[in-house]
Amino acid sequence: MTAAVGRGVITAVQVVIGVDTHQDQNVAVAIDQQGVRLAECYVPATTHGYRDLERWSRKLGEVRAVGIEGTGSYGAGLARFMTGRGFTVIEVNRPDRSIRFQKGKSDPTDAEMAARAVLAGVANATPKSGEGETEIIRMLKNTKDSAVKARTQAVNQMKALVVTAPAKLRETLDGLTAAALAARCKSFRPGRLENPTAAAKYALQSLACRYLQLDREIRDLQAQLERLTRMTAPALVNIFGVGPDTAAALLISAGSNPQRIHSEAAFASLCGVSPVPASSGKTNRHRLNRGGDRQANAALYRIVLVRLSHDLRTREYMDRRTREGVSKAEVIRCLKRYVAREVFSALRHSSKVPCVAP
Repeated sequence: MTAAVGRGVITAVQVVIGVDTHQDQNVAVAIDQQGVRLAECYVPATTHGYRDLERWSRKLGEVRAVGIEGTGSYGAGLARFMTGRGFTVIEVNRPDRSIRFQKGKSDPTDAEMAARAVLAGVANATPKSGEGETEIIRMLKNTKDSAVKARTQAVNQMKALVVTAPAKLRETLDGLTAAALAARCKSFRPGRLENPTAAAKYALQSLACRYLQLDREIRDLQAQLERLTRMTAPALVNIFGVGPDTAAALLISAGSNPQRIHSEAAFASLCGVSPVPASSGKTNRHRLNRGGDRQANAALYRIVLVRLSHDLRTREYMDRRTREGVSKAEVIRCLKRYVAREVFSALRHSSKVPCVAP
């Protein structure tokens, strides 16, 4: 699509596309550089649908950017496809409730709001590419985390059963650690389920087998995570206090394309460790940041706890700042900010991760 400008001068219309993504269908709305709504399009969430969306977009004019909701879930495939086709893809957060109360809720409305957020510059974040070693690490870490949760549930159920088991059986199991309890219960031979003792043994044996199977899975996944994190970001793993799980969480937060993070201050904001202004009237102060990636924030917190236990300089810093009247929570925030700077530098200089613009 072209538009006339001046005396016979023809220029291409700049188009911004907004996409509301779903499991089976994507809805796109196009607006021009003045914010005028041009058209809408419905395509299936398949590779064929992605191609149809690309052709539809190019027919409207010069595509300035594509704003996609849910680039970490339903929109991940579309974001990868459009990026591979040379489009500038922008990650758009879903509209908040106040906007939906005012304008209503529909797929075309959400797609239009995504396009307008990109045009106004409210949305400007580049989504994660979802490729490479970091994507492998993300899949394995999520699987391991769910296995750890299931193992905890299994051992909690075992301990609850022991509490209510017949006295004779309970006395043989009291005081055992989780691993010892699972090993003891796995060896049970309950026989016919004709009394509460036999039923308790049967249930405990089933839970013990589940616990031990999950324990093996967790060890295997942990070994894979350790290998992959060391291979992907050796400089990160070598930082004091960084283990495989912590390194995995930080790599996942940065993504496979960490060049999208333009500075260490932006990385600190991404991890939720940057100070947030909280000034009002005569008060001029900052508060703790409650936003950002909470998994990355927790990873930085674990590093700080390790250093407070085993690093003399960190302990001295904590003592000095608390004597100055700074709260412990604020000192830990400062420490997390320092660690974020160190982590960002390690990601920049990792042999496996592309350099990030300073």
